[in-house]
Amino acid sequence: MDQNHLNGLLLVDKEPDWTSHDVVNFVRRRFNLDKCGHCGTLDPFATGLLVLLLGKATKLQDQLLGQDKTYSGTIRLGVETDSQDRTGTVTAECSTSAISADAVQAASQAFLGPQLQVPPMVSALKVHGQALYKLARQGKVIAREPRPVTIHAFDLTAFRLPEVDFVVRCSKGTYIRTLAADLGQRLGCGAHLQELRRLASGQFRIENAHAMCELKSWELPELQNNMLVIDA
Repeated sequence: MDQNHLNGLLLVDKEPDWTSHDVVNFVRRRFNLDKCGHCGTLDPFATGLLVLLLGKATKLQDQLLGQDKTYSGTIRLGVETDSQDRTGTVTAECSTSAISADAVQAASQAFLGPQLQVPPMVSALKVHGQALYKLARQGKVIAREPRPVTIHAFDLTAFRLPEVDFVVRCSKGTYIRTLAADLGQRLGCGAHLQELRRLASGQFRIENAHAMCELKSWELPELQNNMLVIDA
């Protein structure tokens, strides 16, 4: 099979410090593909499932982008950053000595269901044709329209206060770092996202994804044997 006639999905376990675009470019160049995309950006510091679309499967992007996502991660209470995650500059700190696990649990449940979420300034969303993160780099903060999202589940799995581990299942377009920051605001201490890993995107699971070190050793036959072929 010619590289340019490969049509299917490739499930990748993204490493930290790679952008989603980096992964797409690596696969496109390594296997000499005409078309390669992904359906759901992961921040560079995040890890986990990235669904790549090869060839005519890129036509499925809008359909797959609309699927629910599942993440695990760690929230750090008591410290706020300008990016709402650990890569940003600390903007505020607050003691968490008076905050209990029960209080965090109760606060987390307030986020279940449909709601409006204000996207972060450090994001690729565009306002008047300009990406928000570019404006943020200039020190600008502008009003952002809240967007409808749904949190289907927000389970706190471990408490090492001021750190809290979680698993969340949510609709497309949900910013988990904004969820972390909003939880901190609700508790009155601030918070940011310390770790993030995508576990699932729709029916696709991280257990079936291939590590970047595997992809680096593959030739075309390995790609053909491990991609999910679609009729196109």
